[in-house]
Amino acid sequence: MLAVLGVVAAPRVARAQCVDEALKQQLVGERAYRGVVPRKFQKALRHELSAMGGWYAGDISDGAPIYGGAYTFHFTEDLGLEAGYMRSRERFALLNAIIARQQGLVGLVRAEDNPVQFFTGNLVWSLAYGKVRWMGGAIGRYDFFLALGGGATVEPGDIGLTGSGGFGMKFYLTQWLALRLDVRDLVHEQKRVALGVEKIVNDITATGGLSVFIPFTN
Repeated sequence: MLAVLGVVAAPRVARAQCVDEALKQQLVGERAYRGVVPRKFQKALRHELSAMGGWYAGDISDGAPIYGGAYTFHFTEDLGLEAGYMRSRERFALLNAIIARQQGLVGLVRAEDNPVQFFTGNLVWSLAYGKVRWMGGAIGRYDFFLALGGGATVEPGDIGLTGSGGFGMKFYLTQWLALRLDVRDLVHEQKRVALGVEKIVNDITATGGLSVFIPFTN
């Protein structure tokens, strides 16, 4: 009788152990921390080429379109080194309108529209990353980053040192393509001898564009 009872009880014990193991795995999975999940999009040791365009808001000049590009090498998932180039024009439409309206009664000379170029190098730090759901559809990944560095501003007959800083976001569309949004503050000395202006200015740029990552897979 003891042998019969042992044979009958053994399958029940085995089934109970299987149920307990399955329940344990489910509970462990539900309590797993998000921080240990590998990133779906990885930047470490990859090259990033960006084409951007947007708006340039000068400190003492009018706003104007701006365009350019950047190359970034990502040392790790958090740190990268960026080299950028942007080009725009400095316009003084308001000042020229005042001069034209006063018909020479104001002692100012007409300001010329000059091209301006920015060459910058920045250290890029990915401060945070996360996920976003697009219109109730697929879930995408994004990064929020800070940039700090410097470079040079090139204007007709003048080259000056420039400080650069700002922030931005990158939304990863595929393993090799991303949507990029940037806001930068370019601090440099601006000289306009004809206008009697020589001061430190804060020029703001707001740009958007696309980035291509090489290699094309994580």
